[in-house]
Amino acid sequence: MFYSSGDIAESMEEGGSSHDPETNKKLVRGKIEIKRIENTTSRQVTFCKRRNGLLKKAYELSVLCDAEVALVVFSTRGRLYEYANNSVKGTIERYKKACSDAVNPPTVTEANTQYYQQEASKLRRQIRDIQNSNRHIVGESLGSLNFKELKNLEGRLEKGISRVRSKKNELLVAEMEYMHKREMELQHDNMYLRAKIAHCGRLDPEQQESSVIQGTAVYESGLSSSHDQLQNYNRSYIPVNLLEPNQQFSGHDQPPLQLV
Repeated sequence: MFYSSGDIAESMEEGGSSHDPETNKKLVRGKIEIKRIENTTSRQVTFCKRRNGLLKKAYELSVLCDAEVALVVFSTRGRLYEYANNSVKGTIERYKKACSDAVNPPTVTEANTQYYQQEASKLRRQIRDIQNSNRHIVGESLGSLNFKELKNLEGRLEKGISRVRSKKNELLVAEMEYMHKREMELQHDNMYLRAKIAHCGRLDPEQQESSVIQGTAVYESGLSSSHDQLQNYNRSYIPVNLLEPNQQFSGHDQPPLQLV
């Protein structure tokens, strides 16, 4: 193997042979043969420098090019140095699979099977994460969470409670407005009936009977229409017993109505 003159000075300085005349002649030519450094100290220094540079280049390649990189280096003393942006074991398994596929290319059916297996595995992980999140929301399985995760969960719950309360208050206001409107309508109906009764009191018996029958039919028609509107109103979230009756009109001591 050969390498450019840009790295020769560093190599020679590390090897301690930069004053060799033959080496200087090779420097002039711009290339030098790569061979084992005989000096133990120089070889160890060169190993440390080159190892660090190699690890740095592997990191830069993985970040800049979004490549999956795994680097394993053993020193002469058997010490392990490694780098992997994913995991060394996972990259090795991928390498074995790639070599196996290169020797025996999978069929279309096998490729589809592998694809669906991977998709199914992703969906299972997503389902497991969602189930864990739901348990955390109801206060279960909190032992695996650290302080930061518990703080984030607390903030999410507070925001959710705030939205629920806001929606509940909105429905309560709408229910109260509807009931107030119904109260006004019933008051108008009551006033109409009182006026009708007073008018019937000034008529002869036959005219009273006819007027009462007509007024009763009109009143029943109005009640039926109001009942239909009440049934169509959505009250699925608001219990009726939460609304207290309006006491504004409770002070009127009116005599009971009687039809003569």
